Amino acid sequence: MRNRKIGLALGGGAARGLAHIGVLEVLQEEGIPVDMIAGTSAGAAVGALYAQGKDAIQIKKLALGLGWKKLAPLVDLSLPKTGFIRGKKIKDLLESFVGGDIQFADLKLPFACVATDIDTGEEIVLDHGSVSEAVRASISIPGIFTVVRHEGRYLVDGDLVNPVPVSTVKRMGADFIIAVNVIPDVTERADRLKKERTEVPREPNIINIIMQSIYIGTYSLVRSSLEEADIVIEPHVAHFGAGDFHHARELILQGQLAAQDSVPEIKRKLNI
Repeated sequence: MRNRKIGLALGGGAARGLAHIGVLEVLQEEGIPVDMIAGTSAGAAVGALYAQGKDAIQIKKLALGLGWKKLAPLVDLSLPKTGFIRGKKIKDLLESFVGGDIQFADLKLPFACVATDIDTGEEIVLDHGSVSEAVRASISIPGIFTVVRHEGRYLVDGDLVNPVPVSTVKRMGADFIIAVNVIPDVTERADRLKKERTEVPREPNIINIIMQSIYIGTYSLVRSSLEEADIVIEPHVAHFGAGDFHHARELILQGQLAAQDSVPEIKRKLNI
């Protein structure tokens, strides 16, 4: 009889977070159960769907239906007071996926997501109230999305404080933690870009600059956050950009491949 509670920590990474779906698909196929999930940013969005009861195949179908033609209308521009994108349409999309404005108490699995208090720099763990509002806060990339007001705080993307929420799922009660990191090593990405460059690179746009600034600044946090995990799965996604949602199929495949490599070790450690 299995007596260990398995927690899954899904990290941030924008489009690269689609690789989480491939990981979930393999865990499901291999009969490796998940008892609770914590997610940051993109990991919060995928984790919420899984915790609500959608299986990996259903989430994959939703992801493959997305593309810039469908994502572009979701960009509801606001006057740039705290961000360029209001985010209400993305929140509405998430609600359409999970079946309405459901509460954490309605989820099939214990779930929490991570955001950042932009005033204090504190990590804020969201685990009650509206799931879509919590995920909306967790994905609020500073400067791009408007901040989310929650219980008297102004919240932004959780990547700033806990990019792979291993500590969060541990506090939830997990005693065996599988962490999935999709933020590539800074040096790995730099080496790849140097090899691919044959001419002067294109000037990055403001969104690329903001996203890359976050990942450069948080990569040291990624390494420290992974130390408490029993298994670390790191899909090879350095060759994808943060906005490459149109490469969903390839990103999901990378998640599958990385998870398949980890399955023997997971089963050995769990004796299953």
